[in-house]
Amino acid sequence: MRITEAAQRLGTSPRMLRYREKLGLLPPRSGAAHRRYGEPELRAVALGLAIEQRYDIGPAELAFALRVLAEPQTRARVQELGERVGRLVPQPSRALDFEKQKALRLLRR
Repeated sequence: MRITEAAQRLGTSPRMLRYREKLGLLPPRSGAAHRRYGEPELRAVALGLAIEQRYDIGPAELAFALRVLAEPQTRARVQELGERVGRLVPQPSRALDFEKQKALRLLRR
């Protein structure tokens, strides 16, 4: 279905659907010039809307949360920030982590 019909079914606007696509909150396009909205796209948008409503967040915040989950480096930096501001408890160091860090220090020399 076209974007206007999809927006009506989801109770949102075509502009908001385009914004969600830009943020990466829709499955990738199949390569067509204009996106066709099928059940996978409708389910993805509906789930995103439900998450946003449940946790009182916006689409940009949800998109960043997905980025944190998908990118280990981003996740590590956000976790570091959470620990520094006291929102997250630092993970206890394990002996294996200690040995890994020791080996990395020796390799740098």
